[in-house]
Amino acid sequence: MGIQLKVDPSLALNPILTIEEGGILPWAKRLIHDSWSRRLLEAVAEKHKFSLSRPIAELSPKVVDLLLYGSAGQSYRVQGLNRHGRQTSFEEVFEGIVPNLERHYRESTSDYVRSDIEKYMVKEPCPSCAGTRLKKESLNVTVLGKSVAEVADLSITEARSFINLVAEKIQNSSFEREVSKPIIKEINSRLGFLVDVGLDYLTISRASGTLAGGEAQRIRLASQIGSQLSGVIYVLDEPSIGLHSRDQEKLIATLKKLRDLGNCVLVIEHDKKTMLESDFLIDIGPGAGEKGGQVVSLGKPAEVMRDTKSLTGQFLSGRRKIKLMWMAAQEKFDAPTGAHLTLKGCREHNLKNITVDWPLGKLIGVVGVSGSGKSTLVNETLYRALRVQFGLKESERVGRYDGLEGTQFIDKIINIDQSPIGRTPRSNPVTYIKTFDAIRDLFARLPEAKVRGFGPGRFSFNVKGGRCEPCLGDGQIKVEMQFLPDVYVTCESCGGKRFNRETLEVEFKGKNIADVLEMTVDEAGQFFEPFPKITRGLKTLGSVGLGYIHLGQSATTLSGGEAQRIKLSLELAKRSTGRTLYLLDEPTTGLHFADIEKLLSILRSLVDRGNTVVVIEHNLDVVGSCDYIIELGPEGGDRGGEVIFSGLTNDLKGTSTPKGKGLQEYLKQ
Repeated sequence: MGIQLKVDPSLALNPILTIEEGGILPWAKRLIHDSWSRRLLEAVAEKHKFSLSRPIAELSPKVVDLLLYGSAGQSYRVQGLNRHGRQTSFEEVFEGIVPNLERHYRESTSDYVRSDIEKYMVKEPCPSCAGTRLKKESLNVTVLGKSVAEVADLSITEARSFINLVAEKIQNSSFEREVSKPIIKEINSRLGFLVDVGLDYLTISRASGTLAGGEAQRIRLASQIGSQLSGVIYVLDEPSIGLHSRDQEKLIATLKKLRDLGNCVLVIEHDKKTMLESDFLIDIGPGAGEKGGQVVSLGKPAEVMRDTKSLTGQFLSGRRKIKLMWMAAQEKFDAPTGAHLTLKGCREHNLKNITVDWPLGKLIGVVGVSGSGKSTLVNETLYRALRVQFGLKESERVGRYDGLEGTQFIDKIINIDQSPIGRTPRSNPVTYIKTFDAIRDLFARLPEAKVRGFGPGRFSFNVKGGRCEPCLGDGQIKVEMQFLPDVYVTCESCGGKRFNRETLEVEFKGKNIADVLEMTVDEAGQFFEPFPKITRGLKTLGSVGLGYIHLGQSATTLSGGEAQRIKLSLELAKRSTGRTLYLLDEPTTGLHFADIEKLLSILRSLVDRGNTVVVIEHNLDVVGSCDYIIELGPEGGDRGGEVIFSGLTNDLKGTSTPKGKGLQEYLKQ
């Protein structure tokens, strides 16, 4: 694998806490109580003269090293009970946190225990092969002085140059030339496909697990072009995800190549450029959820653009536009608050030792071509560094940087990504935003519920008593299939309603708790109008354009964009201190033009409360609506990682950077 998992001491200790308070994170629970581990540590502390009630940050380096790695050859007398229940003392060796965790990780057969220990581990290059994955004998075979591992570490562009150099160097040997000719042709062909779909910045050895969804999809697309098949229907779901507008043209050209081979290419897409370049458009709507599901318009792009019934056509034709909200007044922006974050010396992955200034109280866009280092800067460095600064547990290694200033101006950091709000059918929007608690309280106060002695727990599908026991409140029963994916069938006992008959007999305005979960957000908002504690959360869901989803809709059926907007609605419902930093990575993924309008309105409302919102984004509607832009580049991979623009959005349109050019073209439309 080229890597080994090693315990990272910085992940195992919280320096702000004392040992008694749980500062040794893997042992926190057992050290709070009178356990054998606690008694052993007390004996260690007594012998080495340090206190368990002092913050770990105040302990000497020698003591911290003792806690982490133990004391070889030393034993400590620990008082305890023997198997007969009599008080006695034992001689015990303290092996230290790091050796203890690594030993348990090696010896444990429990996946749960191993995954729990992995929270305190980081991936490090294997000391034997230095991350190359191969033994010395394999690495000793070289071509032009490079081993196969060194070639694999080249970017796609560099690999093409290397292969072309090899072709030139072997011209003198007819044998080598004949042997290598078909090989070099195949390599160049495959690398060329990757360049065509805008992935020239990736290294050949890049682990597939680190690829973005759009990158993985484009790699599969490149392999299909190489197969030269015809008569195939290709279905792509938003291939433009993560693509800079400059690379979008390469992707469209690739899709047209597939079409020209005699294939049908079906693309689900919200990107304007892709829609205008397509041969045929199908517009589904008119709304979302139950308000959608109809063909609103279909035909050539020009025909859809002329169709007044099509909302998509209105945006494509320019009859309707997203209003840009940048701050044109320089003096308004430069109010002398002095509130800003400064992240110094960022050098993780391809970042070139850059220092980035983040003005607070603004909508900040982080832009750049694919692979320029945006996610590394925001997610791996800024977000993780701030979590550590605030004393929060961070299971991932923080990107390398030299310093972070200005944290006194913010009191909270929230990363709103597109990960699911839950991974089981039990999770749903109304439980996530905590509104279901208020609904259950209302049902428990009804006269019928009081007569029967039902409390709020009776109306929970997670608790025994009110839920349907055959399906454990899921409404579905999983049927395991041999050699096939598991199948879920509706529970015959409750008919998918999740609750037992007695619970469903309690009704409010003629609706039981299962009926309420079947309501859409908009319907429930009207139904519970007299109850502000319930409607507050529902209104925020409606404000982010999710009025069509059902309260009890399974989290597993929600798209990434829907999950992200549910998380946004939860934040909107909270009372803001005006000092929160929100981070969003490509929030427009899966969003229609009309949804982007709503998203921008939400982000602006967060900023208007004094908060700071940082978005990694390619969409020019969002970029044009930011107050401040940080552009990385100039290219992807090793040729990126530099700040090529930092300033007001209004000033970006006059530059020659990739995003500056894109914004100029966008404004001309």
